Amino acid sequence: MHWQTSRYLIDLSQPKVMGIVNVTPDSFSDGGHYASTKAALDHCQKLLQEGADILDIGGESSRPGTPPVPLDEELARVLPVLREAVSLGVPVSVDTYKPQVMQQALDLGADIINDIWGVRQPGAREVIAAHASCGVCVMHMHGEPQTMQRSPMEGDAVPQVRAFLDGATRLLREAGVAPARIAWDPGIGFGKTVEQNFALLARQHELLAGHALVAGWSRKSSLGSVTGLDVNDRLIPSVSAAVLAVERGAHIVRVHDVKETVAALKVFGAMAAGNN
Repeated sequence: MHWQTSRYLIDLSQPKVMGIVNVTPDSFSDGGHYASTKAALDHCQKLLQEGADILDIGGESSRPGTPPVPLDEELARVLPVLREAVSLGVPVSVDTYKPQVMQQALDLGADIINDIWGVRQPGAREVIAAHASCGVCVMHMHGEPQTMQRSPMEGDAVPQVRAFLDGATRLLREAGVAPARIAWDPGIGFGKTVEQNFALLARQHELLAGHALVAGWSRKSSLGSVTGLDVNDRLIPSVSAAVLAVERGAHIVRVHDVKETVAALKVFGAMAAGNN
């Protein structure tokens, strides 16, 4: 399987690691660490040295209860980093739901739009469809960041997430977006209970439908709920969840701790090769 993006056809025969670059003052685990352009670019270089296959740059925190960032402020955070990051020799993703940010990011050469709203904001689908080949990651979110954990979804999350992703993909296809450009993300932690998040991991095979599957477990609160560990102490649970996600079919893991995740996936890969 391959994921078609603006400049790269990403080979998914082996799992890929997407390194998180938060250009924000308030992200839940590393807010403020890379808020300046220089700090963010230094972090990009560090992630690449550690083995990241994809960089994911975001200028707005999606942690529960966080207010939206004004458009001009998000552009001011993201675009200076993106201008340099697209020259680093790897696919670059921009984590945004705003069509105006999507358009300017794609104009600067971004390869992937990573949309927590699942391309539901007015105009977002049109921006994606108008581009010749950019990749798009469609994520499921129940509710919105301001309220999602106060009123999480009810019932069996797996078929609900699958139905949403199917529906979003159908709309993209109708707009002319090729299937190879579309990736799915079940949205771990986005309006779901701890039990629902782990059900999505345990039954992840139900979300395998011919699209690249992105898993984002890194440092999530569900890991803290089952381990009792603070957000900055969740390295081992995060790496464990990433490996479990890959074992269950995820093609890409979105992580903060690139070096450790890459090492763990090498062990997994050696084990899988011994099974052949």
